[in-house]
Parts: sequence; C-alpha cells; structure tokens
Amino acid sequence: MPNITVELLTGRTAAQRAEFARVVTDAVVDVLGAPRHLVRIQFTEIEPDRLALGGELVSGT
Repeated sequence: MPNITVELLTGRTAAQRAEFARVVTDAVVDVLGAPRHLVRIQFTEIEPDRLALGGELVSGT
C-alpha cells in the first residue's frame, strides 16, 4: 500500500487537493502498479508563519 504525505501551505481548495490526489494516484497506479484502492495520500497543511525559506518566514512577519 503506497502511503504518500504531502505538505502544503494552507490556502489550497478542496477541489485542488482532490485534483492533486487524482493525478498522483493515477501516476502511482501507472508507475508502481499499485491497486488504486490502496493508494493513500495524506495532506498536511502548514501555516505560513510556521515555515521559513532562506531565513525568512513565508508569512513575511
């Protein structure tokens, strides 16, 4: 059973997450030969003030 964890900044819509899950699941089925019903994707949302890039918070605060 493939388990995929995706970390995203908050703000993506449910429709965007659903489309991402569909496309990634298709790829896992095609490339790895995994049964579709066993592909698990978990989304973890990160608040912009909890992530820094280049020494600066993504939120800009």
